[in-house]
Amino acid sequence: MAATASTTLSPPPTRSFDPSHPSTELSSRSSTIVDPVDRPQEDDEDINSQFEHEAYGPAPGEKPVDPFEVTMPLDDPENPKAWSRPYRWYITMLSAFLVLNATFASSAPEGIIPDIMEQFSFGQEVATLTIALFVAGYCVGPLVWGPLSEQIGRKPVFLISFLVYTGFQVGCALSQNTASILIFRFLGGTFAAAPLANSGAVMSDIWDADTRGKALALFTLAPFAGPTLGPTVSGFMAVSGVSWRWVFWLLTFFAGACLLATALTLPETYIPVLLVKRAQRLRKETGDDRYWAPLERNKMALGQRLKHVLGRPFIVLAREPMLIAITLYMSFIYGCIYLLFEAYPIVFTEGHHFNEGITGLTFLPIFIGGVLGVISYLIFFNPRYERAMAAFKPHPVPPEYRMELCLWAAPMFALSFFWFGWTSYPSVSYWAPLAAGIPLGTSIIFLFLGLFNYVIDAYLFVAASALSSMTVVRSLFGAGFPLFATQMYQTLNPRWASTLLGCIAVVMAPIPFVLRAYGHHLRRNSKYSPTGHLPTKPPAKDEKAGAQAV
Repeated sequence: MAATASTTLSPPPTRSFDPSHPSTELSSRSSTIVDPVDRPQEDDEDINSQFEHEAYGPAPGEKPVDPFEVTMPLDDPENPKAWSRPYRWYITMLSAFLVLNATFASSAPEGIIPDIMEQFSFGQEVATLTIALFVAGYCVGPLVWGPLSEQIGRKPVFLISFLVYTGFQVGCALSQNTASILIFRFLGGTFAAAPLANSGAVMSDIWDADTRGKALALFTLAPFAGPTLGPTVSGFMAVSGVSWRWVFWLLTFFAGACLLATALTLPETYIPVLLVKRAQRLRKETGDDRYWAPLERNKMALGQRLKHVLGRPFIVLAREPMLIAITLYMSFIYGCIYLLFEAYPIVFTEGHHFNEGITGLTFLPIFIGGVLGVISYLIFFNPRYERAMAAFKPHPVPPEYRMELCLWAAPMFALSFFWFGWTSYPSVSYWAPLAAGIPLGTSIIFLFLGLFNYVIDAYLFVAASALSSMTVVRSLFGAGFPLFATQMYQTLNPRWASTLLGCIAVVMAPIPFVLRAYGHHLRRNSKYSPTGHLPTKPPAKDEKAGAQAV
């Protein structure tokens, strides 16, 4: 009996250097980055430390509360960052597939809108709501799913949300009136937002900073590909003569397959929740109730919990000028993507007399442009960033180096709308406006990659809150733009409507340039960014390598 007990009893874990801890990337590389004297203060407490300690406990090198605190070093087999690379790439692809599912469903009704209008006898404005309300659900979902995943884990949130989301697709397929299909679409979007809120967090759970850029490059294609592929599939389903309800049955089968794959193959990746499970296991195996994980002691009253869940993302957004600028720019881009679902039928269905199936194919150049953007990032831009990492060692690369993509993409995005608008005459070959979709897709991928990575690198501990607020605001734009797109393109005509969008894009284009030049000053004055004291130039010994990286 004594021998059995000795094999199951583990000694109290001690705090050691843990590269998996989110603060390690900074605190282990430079002692000048986290300076309690120089950092802005709020209520005499460093905000980043407060956010970090809520889930992870003391940072590496800090004294633990007691010797029974459970930790998980980087080389621990249960640490997600220590799993095999093929397994982590599978998790990356599955997470991207969940996002593809959600975004594909957002635009899928585009090809069957005429059939739905005939079935329920409503106008074009109400028909547009079948897309807008689904995207509006993205505004509500991240406020719930993101913070909830930080309490119960990523996998339970995926399972709960996809189970209910699948049911709402059945509801859409069986809808008998206008109210039911609109309500089910909004609720479906709310639950489909779980991958949008948490799949990116899974990327940060399993990848280190060195590989995260490559993973995000492939991952970013999923939320971009879904909206462009949806109209293609539904358009050909409409042309083939099947009932519009089969589009929603297709979405049901798609969601069900993702739910099954998640339940069977997706592991939990959130380290604070894994620490809780380890603490529970140790308490059970040893009979010693003193073992604990930091997340177990993070107890808040209901009012504090609501402020934590609903308030923090918008508090961070309201207090950060550079985050406000990035959010507005990305929201405008996101709104333009969904605006095209109304603009393309006007140009290609009404102007060039394409049927619904062929009109759906017109979105493919945007997708092709996105694929080219990912390929060019992996071949050209990511190696440059890796050289910058080597040049800046032992310090992290300043977030401003992420802006190189955006410096190319911002003018390209504006130019694409001028190109699309002034080649949209019915007398001009349809290949001309179609070709505009390729630089448009490439620029969108570049902008999303650069700006997303900038926010993650700049805000670190509060990046989840920053990304949540960005998701909500850009979803508002994505839901709102289609509502006025038809009227704008019919009133102004496609030439001047696209010119207006191009001019707005020109006005916003300087944002990446300003961040590249002055971002380090903004971060130095930010109370949420722990990266304000990063060196802006590589060490002198690596000056040549740094010049090549830039």
